[in-house]
Amino acid sequence: MTSNSLIIKILPARADNYIFLIHDPTSKSSVVVDPCEAESVNKYLEDQQWTLEAIWNTHHHHDHVGGNLSLQKKHGCKIIGSKSDSKRIPGITDEMSGGDEFNFQDYTVKMIETPGHTLGAISFWIPSQNLLFCGDTLFAMGCGRLFEGTPKMMWDSLEKIKQLPKQTRVYCAHEYTLANARFAKTIDPTNKILDKRIKDMQELRHKGLATIPFHLADDLKTNPFLRTDDHMIRKHLNLHAASDWDVFAKIRSLKDNF
Repeated sequence: MTSNSLIIKILPARADNYIFLIHDPTSKSSVVVDPCEAESVNKYLEDQQWTLEAIWNTHHHHDHVGGNLSLQKKHGCKIIGSKSDSKRIPGITDEMSGGDEFNFQDYTVKMIETPGHTLGAISFWIPSQNLLFCGDTLFAMGCGRLFEGTPKMMWDSLEKIKQLPKQTRVYCAHEYTLANARFAKTIDPTNKILDKRIKDMQELRHKGLATIPFHLADDLKTNPFLRTDDHMIRKHLNLHAASDWDVFAKIRSLKDNF
């Protein structure tokens, strides 16, 4: 898949992980996002004769950093991750905080702190390309479990993502879309746009295709975790006057027990 001049390769891994290789054909340099393993990354790099400049880690879980040290040993690449979580990111060389910027060749990359799933979760935003790599913070029609953060913390993180351009293409790290869709239907049962999206996603999976990336605009219309201000959702949950993050907390609780 291409986005203007960048090439993005999705590598499936484990049961439902996605590893993302981002390649700049002008410089012939690449970065990898959240490599849970090294083998598939090395094979693709070798097949394409691409060089690996860096690893970008969104958070410390092993299914996102498991390939760090092997890849670093083979390629001598730097590893970019959250400053606040640096002790849990194997091999980290470049510690970043929310609001920091760095360059991948000619592209500016902005860091967005998105805690909730973990306390040190961070997302990589390439504004000139409208690309977001958010790990386990936002999923298609879903969001990450709160292993370390609070509902308010996660809601604040999702609010940051909601403010990005609607044409943003979101690369999340797991193929959870159909499971999320089944739950979304229980929260937003009258949403016809959701019905259409579920059908489209089912067709993609039937063909063996990834449902990632997705456009933020589509999630704003169909993801209950982003639609806490929707009158019908609030009515369905009997939370007419609650704060947005209280509605979020209720939806997250229901999903945890779904």
